[in-house]
Amino acid sequence: MGVSGGNSRTSEPWRVGVLFSRTGFMSVIEETQLRGTLIAIDQINDNGGINGCPIEPVIYDPGSDVRSYGQYAKRLMVEDGVSTIFGCYTSSSRKAVLPVVERLDGLLWYPTLYEGFEFSPNVIYTGATPNQNSVQLCRVLMEQFGKRFFFIGSDYIYPRESNRVMRELVRNNGGTVVGERYLRLEADRSEFMPLLRDIKRAQPDVIFSTVVGESTTFLYQAYHDLGLNPKVVPIASLTTTEAEIRAMGHDVGEGHFTAASYFQGIETERNNDFVSYYHKRYGDDEPTNMCLEASYFQVNLFARTLEQTNSLDTRHLRNSVMGAEFEAPQGCVSINPVWGHADVWTRIGRANRRGQFDIVFQSQTNVTSDPYLISYGRRFELAECA
Repeated sequence: MGVSGGNSRTSEPWRVGVLFSRTGFMSVIEETQLRGTLIAIDQINDNGGINGCPIEPVIYDPGSDVRSYGQYAKRLMVEDGVSTIFGCYTSSSRKAVLPVVERLDGLLWYPTLYEGFEFSPNVIYTGATPNQNSVQLCRVLMEQFGKRFFFIGSDYIYPRESNRVMRELVRNNGGTVVGERYLRLEADRSEFMPLLRDIKRAQPDVIFSTVVGESTTFLYQAYHDLGLNPKVVPIASLTTTEAEIRAMGHDVGEGHFTAASYFQGIETERNNDFVSYYHKRYGDDEPTNMCLEASYFQVNLFARTLEQTNSLDTRHLRNSVMGAEFEAPQGCVSINPVWGHADVWTRIGRANRRGQFDIVFQSQTNVTSDPYLISYGRRFELAECA
């Protein structure tokens, strides 16, 4: 039996669940996702809420423990009477929540880039999929640095599946994967040093990283300690944001690449207002990032949809959000009605000494989501390496 959505209420708040880790090894990024969620809720409530009723978040900290995400999702739906949940960073945590929302007919809003190849009528995916980040990143790296790639990742679903996609892109375009290694999610700095020595001996042109969480900081610091040069062999990532660059040190992150739908440095009035608001609330030294921004815009899309449905019923919400648009800090985004994934922008940035990213590539508009890579070309025309 599904959870009641509280149809057509006139005075009670709209209760929603929030599941992001404020403790543990994923807190470096999930804390910012929580902030993005709460900023959006506060702004909506300050403007009168939804149809006269405020949004009330019910927040739990899973502590970076995969099982806790599923347990808290069940508590939210069974004990707290919540049917809509904003949360999760890792694919492992998403997959822990997925059977709960499918069984109890809830709706998870997932604001993180991921490996694609998934669909659920109980999930709205608002992060980038491989056709919105990996394809263009591979092209840029091959053109600027060469065709020898070394893969390094955290040992769980997302890195292995993302590397599978990147491996196909590299090989289909004449490249070679000269090595592939995985370390545990909680890997510390000492575990990266011998691995980076091996990478140095393999002489790749590019290191493609799918390391996540606090271990991201340790990877880049170990790279820096060994005296490797990002002008020659950079680390390229889909997950290293301004938050991780701040944690590792701006000098450590300088010169490395990230593909993302959003960077703080986007020069638009909408983004400038967003960044200013965030800095006023959390301090000028706290950067925004793509996961924070997706957490923010998905709550706004939810709110606009709820205003129309006046109901938290999962089926009504999902049907109504399909095709919905929002002018997000990254630019106009929409929910693709075919997949229930967001059409977001493609950008590639190179970290600078200020802890921000200089944008070296940007799509002309948002890119249609294609989580199963049905329509993308297996090969692309490459310019000559510089």
